[in-house]
Amino acid sequence: MVHQPPRGARDLLPLDVTQKQWVETRLRRVFQGWGYHRIITSTLERLDTLMAGDAIERSSVVTVQGDDEVELGLRPELTASIARAAVTRLAGTSFPLRLYYQANVFRQVYQGGRTIPQEYYQAGIELLGSGGLLADAEALLLLTDCLATLGLVPTAAEQNDPESSPLPWFLILGEAGLTHSLLDPFPEAVRKPVRHAIAHLDRLGLGTLALGPDLEAYALELFDLRGEPAQVLQRVSQLNLTPQQRERVTNLKDLVHLLGDSLKSRFPSFGGRSPLILDLSLVQTFDYYTGIIFEVVRQTDSGQWQLGQGGRYDQLLGLYNPDGSCHPGIGFSLNIEVLQQVLLTLGQLPEFPPASQWLVVPMVPMVYGAAIAYGQKLRDTAEAVRVELHLQPDMSPQEIRDYARDRRLQRIAWIRPDALPDLEIVE
Repeated sequence: MVHQPPRGARDLLPLDVTQKQWVETRLRRVFQGWGYHRIITSTLERLDTLMAGDAIERSSVVTVQGDDEVELGLRPELTASIARAAVTRLAGTSFPLRLYYQANVFRQVYQGGRTIPQEYYQAGIELLGSGGLLADAEALLLLTDCLATLGLVPTAAEQNDPESSPLPWFLILGEAGLTHSLLDPFPEAVRKPVRHAIAHLDRLGLGTLALGPDLEAYALELFDLRGEPAQVLQRVSQLNLTPQQRERVTNLKDLVHLLGDSLKSRFPSFGGRSPLILDLSLVQTFDYYTGIIFEVVRQTDSGQWQLGQGGRYDQLLGLYNPDGSCHPGIGFSLNIEVLQQVLLTLGQLPEFPPASQWLVVPMVPMVYGAAIAYGQKLRDTAEAVRVELHLQPDMSPQEIRDYARDRRLQRIAWIRPDALPDLEIVE
């Protein structure tokens, strides 16, 4: 019988772990540089916590049998768990809270006619207790800073010819509250299929909904609310908007202006081109977003890679607060496996696990203790030095040298009786 991990799970071998840690280390430096602190929440949560007031569908949660009547599940994302921890375990802490995470998540995914649990790795941030323009800008600029530190910027050759080379990624920005409200004129029974048709540019599907000429014409206007930000803002401003909708549009204009200036300064290698796309049909998987929503994608000849996603949620913390009081929040998650795949194609990641610096070789059994002691001495005298103890006494010195060369070991310490260690650099 061949024992394999369950479908949807996979083992991370040493090279996989090395590359994953390469990505996570760089992201962690960015998070900490912006003043964020790491939080680790429970992998296992109450199901009602994970569903975030039905914003997350029960069918997407991998459920676990508990020992009492409380239903449990594995976290499908981190935002709900962090919101729960913030209002319970961090009650009394002054706002804003800047928190980051690097963790695995689990989701039920429908594939091939059946539901399969899937495991993913994410890194991200949550900025809790602060709303408004500057908080939105912080989250978005922190996200772009993460991409820059991973090397997702144009190459030198692309910088010399920016017009013919694509940007390394696009930041697609939407507004959940505005998008929901723009669908209010449609009867509730068709609102969801209309939104699906708009989000997927499905004009044929829209025509099957029997909306009537006025609503169909209005729906077709909503199809055009994506593209270059200034043009989209102009088009949406021409609609018959309520005062609340106009306020959201004004806030979007302010955010687009602030982001445009900041991105131009942060990424001069983009040659003046903007990676920002405004898309008021943008829909996120989880339905707790109340303000801006966004995703960052990389477009290649082989398809589109979603590197990360996030948004503003100003009602979520109230679900977990005993007195029901709300605090604003915004956050994003980056998809570690997708980033690994993209960075592999760009040659950015390590090609080998880290090699040891030393191989300590006891030449005869009577010096085993001395070899162990010398290996420990090496470990104690340098930071993060890797020292291996040779375990195969039947190998010849030349075979040991070949072994060290194959393993990319840098030095050999030969330990002999009644003599100082004989040190050799591996050529």
